[in-house]
Amino acid sequence: MARLTKKQKEAHAKVEPGKVYNIADASALVKEITNVNFDASVDLAVRLNVDPRKANQMVRGVVTLPHGTGKDVKVLALVTPDKEAEAKAAGADYVGLDEYLTKIKGGWTDVDVIVTMPSVMGKLGPLGRVLGPRGLMPNPKTGTVTMDIAKAVSDVKAGKIDFKVEKTGIVHAAIGKASFDADKIEGNAKELLTTLVKLKPQASKGVYIKSIFMSSTMSPSIEIDSKRFTE
Repeated sequence: MARLTKKQKEAHAKVEPGKVYNIADASALVKEITNVNFDASVDLAVRLNVDPRKANQMVRGVVTLPHGTGKDVKVLALVTPDKEAEAKAAGADYVGLDEYLTKIKGGWTDVDVIVTMPSVMGKLGPLGRVLGPRGLMPNPKTGTVTMDIAKAVSDVKAGKIDFKVEKTGIVHAAIGKASFDADKIEGNAKELLTTLVKLKPQASKGVYIKSIFMSSTMSPSIEIDSKRFTE
């Protein structure tokens, strides 16, 4: 195990061993224990009592964080010429179709989200091996395959994120930046957790949210009281 630096030791010392924090205190503490020289991401890791291998226990959804992600999300709009002006006006960073399909085929994936139209999805199918592993394949369930291109682009730019439970039963999501005020971190965290509760599968029995941990880039994790997260 790598030795902790002085700053890392100081950060770990601020997190009380075995203590379970409420979400407001955790949101303030995560700022205190972040000591990297860049604006670190703040993340939630939520362990759910589900078996993702079973279709009726898969948890996947989208949420618009009220205070945004703090990240400048680069959006590619793969649209036909009649939709290009709409996509550009909404703030898409890259707009086009065939030229970008060719670039993606060559391995270019320098974007965070791809928005497209139902009629274009057929052309994206062959690029699944490039886009799939990077989480870039548009999906109607996440609102990235739609005729309302302007709304899709605007939502993503405003802080809309999609999430999916992993094979281990954990949902990982970035909910902001360490530079955010604590109340904004708290608000974003509550919005994600509230959305997860609404998505509880009927097949999930017993305690649905087993644990919640908050952390920032390279910081210790802070356990949050999963029974009281809506307070």
